[in-house]
Amino acid sequence: MENIIKKAGVLVEAIPYIHAFRRKVFVIKYGGSILEDAAIRKNIFQDIIFLSYVGIRTILVHGGGPHISHRLKEAGINPEFHDGIRVTGRETLKIVSEELDKLNKHIVQEIRDLKGDVTGLKGDANIVYVEKKKASKDLGFVGTIMSIEKEALEMHLKQGHITVVSPMGISVERQPHNINADEVASAIAGSLQAEKLVLLTNVQGVMRDMNDPQSLVSTLTLKEVSEFIEQRVIQGGMIPKVKSCVEAILGGVKKAHIVDAHIEHALLLEFFTDKGVGTQIVKK
Repeated sequence: MENIIKKAGVLVEAIPYIHAFRRKVFVIKYGGSILEDAAIRKNIFQDIIFLSYVGIRTILVHGGGPHISHRLKEAGINPEFHDGIRVTGRETLKIVSEELDKLNKHIVQEIRDLKGDVTGLKGDANIVYVEKKKASKDLGFVGTIMSIEKEALEMHLKQGHITVVSPMGISVERQPHNINADEVASAIAGSLQAEKLVLLTNVQGVMRDMNDPQSLVSTLTLKEVSEFIEQRVIQGGMIPKVKSCVEAILGGVKKAHIVDAHIEHALLLEFFTDKGVGTQIVKK
């Protein structure tokens, strides 16, 4: 009986959050190695379906790095990166496109199997517009996002569909380009003035000390993010993630969250409880 009462208490705690977030847009980015774990995928998709059922308009942007690297190796192509960005020649682009398309369809089917209403969209199907990314080295067909066709996304959201987007873009010359999934999620969130951008990852969030699980920082302001990067509290792979969050907030997103996908029902705990389980980034 005590457990049942406890569950009821959790639902009651969620009521004001559900009321506040109904009809708001949440953009969630999910990729990397955690995308390959079937148990984590199911857990995340169940949370996303719950969000949809309570009236939250949800966009899921997926990556696919490990799948792409595996396919490239099978094809005898050595994956090449420059400043953390995949160099994408014409042959690599073909494999990137095929793998992301396959993943998009797979994710859509898994969400559908869990009774979610869902639509899959390819970013280069007139959703994400790009120009060639400039860098100290030619990156090939890698794009910098110029604009988002938000009306197409809004149409699916208004129909109540979870919208799954792959991180590709199209140039004015109608040339598909590969794009970093964090950047796509951030740009989509900004264009839709989303309530939340969420980056699912394999760590708890921003930690003052990576070796101390108790050092999780629950809330960071933009000013504190800059200070943490300067002090090297935030470093390595966490830097591009927090920068995507900062870009989204400067673009009009209310809050950005970095959440560990390994935590069971991490999204529901982050959104519908007073404390949350990850790091939220706010303007001030």
